[in-house]
Amino acid sequence: MYDPIRASDAVIQRLRANHPSLIDLTVGRVERLLAALGNPEKKLPPVIHVAGTNGKGSTVAYLRAIAEAQGLKVHAITSPHLVRFAERIRVAGSLITDAALEALIERVEAANAGQAISFFEITTVIALLAFAETPADLCIVEVGLGGRFDATNVFEAPAVSVITPVDYDHLEMLGPELWKIAWEKAGIIKARRPVVVARQMEEALEVIEREADDRMAPLFLMGRDFDCWEERGRLMVQMPDRLLDLPAPSLFGGHQFGNAGLAVAAALTWSRDLSEEAIAAGVSSACWPARFQRLTKGPLAELARVRGADLWLDGGHNPHAGRALAEAASRLVDRDPRPLVLVCAMFARKDAEGFFRPFAEMHPRVYATTFESPTAAPAEDIAAAALAAGLEAEMVGDVAEGVRRALDQSGPAPHLLVCGGLHFAGEVLAMSPETWPT
Repeated sequence: MYDPIRASDAVIQRLRANHPSLIDLTVGRVERLLAALGNPEKKLPPVIHVAGTNGKGSTVAYLRAIAEAQGLKVHAITSPHLVRFAERIRVAGSLITDAALEALIERVEAANAGQAISFFEITTVIALLAFAETPADLCIVEVGLGGRFDATNVFEAPAVSVITPVDYDHLEMLGPELWKIAWEKAGIIKARRPVVVARQMEEALEVIEREADDRMAPLFLMGRDFDCWEERGRLMVQMPDRLLDLPAPSLFGGHQFGNAGLAVAAALTWSRDLSEEAIAAGVSSACWPARFQRLTKGPLAELARVRGADLWLDGGHNPHAGRALAEAASRLVDRDPRPLVLVCAMFARKDAEGFFRPFAEMHPRVYATTFESPTAAPAEDIAAAALAAGLEAEMVGDVAEGVRRALDQSGPAPHLLVCGGLHFAGEVLAMSPETWPT
């Protein structure tokens, strides 16, 4: 997976050069290196391990916000980063510092002794070592790819495992069948440890239930053992012993009610001592960039402001994400009936037509472009996919040209949505320090 490092991350450029993406879908190299470092993964506070196809990052964001609203210190590892590598590793609530990172890299590389290991694997080890050496109350770990053989799958007894909706993505590595993808995700389920699961398609659910049964892991399924829904613009979460009436999630879109409800159930599965006030504060304050994010700063936002348009940014890149994004956009248009325009770029391996198809009823115009990566789809392929999905589309040179062309159209100022992938979203956020994630 191509992921260029920003120029400011010089130490990470060295790390990337020394440890390319040698993906082999095993955890053996990580376990070897962790053992050489004294097994820091066994010295962590309680771990919540999160896998799934879509919604992992948002679920992690809600979990972290809930715990922090309770006054707890939280470690978190997420991926990918959008602008700066430090976004991946949050130590006791703060992004890892350059000095701490450089010192950890020296120690981890010395322990690795030149043996083969990938960039993501060594990043995971660096994070776990940092977490083991800094006191905290909770550690939240997002799976990188799959689950069963992911570099993060090194915990014998996580406090809670969480599986967000499973759908088709990364087919070249995990699929192509849905049951196979679900089998990979279900690999984070551990013996006799609780697993909290979002609503799933039947084929995926059968695999997850079988894995939980085999490991005698208590399974808490949304829609059966707990539930959540939107009511009067608020989030309702029905747990076995109580009903929580909570504010709307801070992240926009109907799908975020499901992500937030899943996080609430996982948080309460971990600790019944969390107050409803902390849960409400976390749900309503979580921040997770490039997930239907309203951009009000930076050069593109300034262009939109002058025209009277609103600018949104989202990193979704598969058909499931397209459905969620189209539903969120329809809410926006229903609330404020102005045209919707998309500026889109994607990696070539993604199902662009499947991503666009849910937008067909809204008839948005698509400005197709590309971004800096040898595996980015050419703009003409994105435009062709949009046309095949029934949308109007034309090619532009880059995201800035797409925004300008959209804003130059006659008629009402549009709702403008830049979308197609987290790397593409990262390029937008990198345009100004004002929009860097913190």
